[in-house]
Amino acid sequence: MRKEIHIIIAEDDEGHAALIKKNLRRAGIENKIIRFADGQQVLDFLFLKGDGPHRQSGDSFLLLLDIRMPKVDGVEVLRQLKADQELRKIPVIMLTTTDDPREVDHCHQLGCSNYITKPVDYDKFVTAVRQLGLFLMIVQVPAIDGIN
Repeated sequence: MRKEIHIIIAEDDEGHAALIKKNLRRAGIENKIIRFADGQQVLDFLFLKGDGPHRQSGDSFLLLLDIRMPKVDGVEVLRQLKADQELRKIPVIMLTTTDDPREVDHCHQLGCSNYITKPVDYDKFVTAVRQLGLFLMIVQVPAIDGIN
């Protein structure tokens, strides 16, 4: 039996986060969704630091990561995750309004699994999120066992 994948949404814009959640649900994705409003919260959760919530050993995660966030930006979150022996297993999908080819290339070099540009056009954005939902139904994600 496959273990459920927890979806982490790192998005500082409440409207974008709500839209992503709503459209994942519409696409039939019922996975647990954990949302963080800045990059530091994501790092604290995954690296088991600070006073906030922390991940549980043995859980599987998929991270939807915005680039432009307060405190720690998405590129730095990606860099730190992919530098960690255990956390590098987490698939990271950059979900951002930035389509600068250099930034896309940089994120891929750091190890992101995919890069989805949030179209300004609402219908295109909904379609991108639904396609992400279909991806989540078939992807295999390893559990994160180690406690750093």
